[in-house]
Amino acid sequence: MTDPLPGDAAVHTRESVWSVVREALRGAHHHDYTEGPIDKAILLLAIPMVMEVFMESVFALVDVFFVSKLGADAVAAVAMTESIMSILYALLMGLSMGATALVARRIGEKDPEAASRTAVQAIVLGVIFALPVAAFGVSFASNLLGLMGASPRVIETGSRFTATLLGGNVTVMLLFLINAVFRGAGDAAVAMRVLWFANAINIALNPCLIFGLGPFPRLGVTGSAVATTIGRGTAVLMQLVILTRGRRRVVVGRRHLGVDLPTMVRMLRVSGTGILQAFIGTTSWIGLIRILAGFGSAALAGYLIGLRIMLFALLPSWGMANSAATMVGQNLGARRPERAETSVWRAGLYNLIFLGVVSIVFVAFPKSFIRLFTLDAEVVRFGVQCLQIVSCGFIFYAYAMVMTSAFNGAGDTWTPTLMNLACLWLWEIPLAYVLARPLGLGPQGVFVAITIAFSTFAVVAVAIFRRGRWKEKKI
Repeated sequence: MTDPLPGDAAVHTRESVWSVVREALRGAHHHDYTEGPIDKAILLLAIPMVMEVFMESVFALVDVFFVSKLGADAVAAVAMTESIMSILYALLMGLSMGATALVARRIGEKDPEAASRTAVQAIVLGVIFALPVAAFGVSFASNLLGLMGASPRVIETGSRFTATLLGGNVTVMLLFLINAVFRGAGDAAVAMRVLWFANAINIALNPCLIFGLGPFPRLGVTGSAVATTIGRGTAVLMQLVILTRGRRRVVVGRRHLGVDLPTMVRMLRVSGTGILQAFIGTTSWIGLIRILAGFGSAALAGYLIGLRIMLFALLPSWGMANSAATMVGQNLGARRPERAETSVWRAGLYNLIFLGVVSIVFVAFPKSFIRLFTLDAEVVRFGVQCLQIVSCGFIFYAYAMVMTSAFNGAGDTWTPTLMNLACLWLWEIPLAYVLARPLGLGPQGVFVAITIAFSTFAVVAVAIFRRGRWKEKKI
């Protein structure tokens, strides 16, 4: 672990901490993340990034909360659709890695014009990828659920939900990509505010469209998908207004419009491996869902609820990890690799402290959290198992998350891609199957496999990061 850079100091007093928090929430429009105290820079980035990820997760939590009132089949339909959507999220995360890394590097090089051109190419790529996904998803929604092992009742309940989310995927595509541009530029507060707005719409519309409140039609589980798509679509319009009329680090004007092949190729080069990385990571969850599907809707529902609670608790960690990516990208652009490395170790330490506390709470009081979503005894039983077992590995996940983002922020997307392949596909899924089926542990075996696989990933990530080859990556 590297020593702090000269002049760097932690925020010590209550007054200084709150002043940084206020500055982060307002938006540190003119802060230079390649200079000054690293701790302050991490806080300025992490606080709005935590809120951004929190708001994105609220979409899923709101959906599960209201849909759970419709029964286990409806929740299972949402769980399977989320697994299908994970393929789209893999594409999104890969493209977002490229957008964040390139924008951060250009901002660090003090080249905002190139950053603006990169933003436009990210939007163009998002639309190009979204159109065929929409056509395929609308046409084959029922077939996709069937491939996931859904029963006829689940297919009947959830096929329109699946078709609606996939058909409107351009909204989530652009929402992710434009927010990735804001993060790379250091304007994390903008991304946060956009998702506040989107969630307000989603929360208001979800119960109205699911249960047919007032003048709204009763659409059942499909209403949740409609509400989510409308909320995200409205947020995208807000993003575009900010990009073209705002006063941020990245401002898109007419001169930036059009296809810029060199910039697009550069982004695809970074994003291509990132897409593969995210695809490997997220589709591993599909393998786990497929194994769990054989144990019934209660096991699936318990897993989904437990996973949602954990993801919600991990939100500050994702914010910390995303801040590391921006710090690495901008400081490498400014030719300050040691500052980049110190930022990563600091972020990892803060993440470790936070997740250690969360792990203790989940192991000690799992049932209290699961019962917020369901009182079904079987679903509660599986949810408690998931929450207790998986959270035991949180202290390892702390560094795994930060190290992965650091590699991606540097544009070194190959390293975490290979780690994902080895630890998730070649280790986690076979282990989950063996523990669940031949060894007879059932769903509990899947939960144990998740903990072991991600802990292995963390150890490997730290060892490779210390070698320092990511500092030499050119993008």
